[in-house]
Amino acid sequence: MQFQQTLKRPIACQGIGIHGGRPAHVIIKPAPANSGILFVRTDLPGSPVIPARSSRVVDSSLATTLGNDQAYVSTVEHLLAALAGLQIDNARIEVAGPEVPILDGSAGPFAALLQKAGIKTLRWPRAFFLLQRPLEIIDGDKYIRVEPAPAIKFTYSIDFPHPKIGCQKLTFVPRAKAFCREIAPARTFGFLHEVQRLQANGLALGGSLENAIVLDTTGVLNPEGLRFPDEFVRHKMLDLIGDLALLGWPLVGHLQVHKGSHALHQKFMETLLQQQDAWRLWIPETQPAWRPTLPVPQPLRLRTAMA
Repeated sequence: MQFQQTLKRPIACQGIGIHGGRPAHVIIKPAPANSGILFVRTDLPGSPVIPARSSRVVDSSLATTLGNDQAYVSTVEHLLAALAGLQIDNARIEVAGPEVPILDGSAGPFAALLQKAGIKTLRWPRAFFLLQRPLEIIDGDKYIRVEPAPAIKFTYSIDFPHPKIGCQKLTFVPRAKAFCREIAPARTFGFLHEVQRLQANGLALGGSLENAIVLDTTGVLNPEGLRFPDEFVRHKMLDLIGDLALLGWPLVGHLQVHKGSHALHQKFMETLLQQQDAWRLWIPETQPAWRPTLPVPQPLRLRTAMA
């Protein structure tokens, strides 16, 4: 039996919002079983609450932004990745502003803070989305597909026409220690000409070499270089883990992503939740164990037009 988890005590951090360039402050607090992850805008009247669910995504162009008719909070994916990577199911995140701080551009500082707070096991079982048949979405040369498997596994591949990136591929089996060591430290990245264009349009105002890998046409501008030779695909894996946390429960299956984005991740989650015959909720040891069914059906193929 796997039990749900939360924090032992509250933990706080502050920094700058990468897009608005303004100070950002969060307090992450314990929450009861079955609460899920909740964002609370404490700087607004009534402290509106925004559940961390894919149905609450209001923008996925530059980052993942959650919102409702009262408030929004953006750049949530790195904090969500740290929570999911450490298998923390329930937390109340009080945000004093419209953005989660970017810190160093990775999930590493968040993971360290959560470990410092300590993790508490709750006497309530964790559920899973158990995949029943393959599912696939395609957008040109980009795709996400997932197939039934007895465990959770992610494979991510990217292809950028840049001498420091090129084709990179990574497979990761989620484990808390492996996440903190291999995925959490990977920083977000961008190209100098894109950063300059965004800043000219009032975006990415908090972006710098202290919180992102920045590349010009030939190399990496950060004087310290890369943390991993394949740090770029590792950060895409980080973003995937953070975005998938919006499902509410882990997805048991082999998920493969090629040239993904926040928008494609969101489209996949929407499609998965709509195709209710493709999965069932499962609590280990309270229901029959997973067994593959033969023959394996062909995946559902949905072509999408992503902006």
